[in-house]
Amino acid sequence: MKEYLYPDVYVESILDLPLGKLYQYGIRAFIMDLDNTVTEWNSCEVRDEVVAWMQEVKDRGFKACIASNNGRERVVAVAEGLGIPFVSKAGKPRRRAFQRALEVMGSAADETAVIGDQIFTDILGGNRMGLFTILVVPINKREFIGTRVMRKFEIMVLRNIRKAIKQGDVNSLLND
Repeated sequence: MKEYLYPDVYVESILDLPLGKLYQYGIRAFIMDLDNTVTEWNSCEVRDEVVAWMQEVKDRGFKACIASNNGRERVVAVAEGLGIPFVSKAGKPRRRAFQRALEVMGSAADETAVIGDQIFTDILGGNRMGLFTILVVPINKREFIGTRVMRKFEIMVLRNIRKAIKQGDVNSLLND
């Protein structure tokens, strides 16, 4: 179960990602969740520091794509604002969601990382596809009711992830 639910890296925010180390590790593309990863839940507003981070991502030569289970209207508004492609109504954690994002970016699975705030959609789906997975702390506690229910199940997994970090099984890339 651990191989499906544990991320490769767990950080506070996308702003804390070591882009240089990820590039050295061979990561060239990001499939990013929308709600509580790039923006607050149900919002089209992207904070200035996230816009600046996305520009740095592009300047360093990474590709990026938003993959969200949300409908098209909101996803396209954020993606166009950031100047990146998107997959709406993705159906995460199904593999097809991630395959579509890979196709949109023209990237290979072995050079792509999934970034998201949910274990049972972003991390599970990314790990099932063999992608590098990055779990971030949700931007805000305000969430869709279904997500709040799933957070109850995530608590036990997060405890074990924190233990794995102490043992060096998670975040080993950051310790190099």
